[in-house]
Amino acid sequence: MIFVKICQDDKGKIASFTMSGHAEFAEKGQDIVCAGASAVTFGTINAVISLTGITPDIEQQESGFLSCSVPEDLPADTSERIQVLLEGMVISLQTIERDYKDYINITFTNRG
Repeated sequence: MIFVKICQDDKGKIASFTMSGHAEFAEKGQDIVCAGASAVTFGTINAVISLTGITPDIEQQESGFLSCSVPEDLPADTSERIQVLLEGMVISLQTIERDYKDYINITFTNRG
C-alpha cells in the first residue's frame, strides 16, 4: 500500500508531505496506482519549482519513499501559489484513493 502523509501547519497550510510504499495493484511497470500517485506528486514538485522558482527540500529513495517540505518564511504571494499547487495535488491523490482505497491511504497531521 502507498501511504501519503500530509502535514499541515497551525493555519491549515500544507507544510510537507511524504509518500512511501508500493501499491502492489499490479506487477512492476504495470501498476497504475503507483504510476498515478508518482505522476501527481512529482508533477506537483516540478510545478512548484517551475512556476514559483522555489525548490522545496526533497528526499527520495528507490524504496518508494518521497518527502517534500516547503520552505518557511516565503513571501505571501509565493506561499499562496505553492499552496494552490499542493492543494491540487491532494485533490488528485484523493481521487486516486477514492477509486483504489485498498492500495493508497492519505492521512493528515498537524506539524507540532
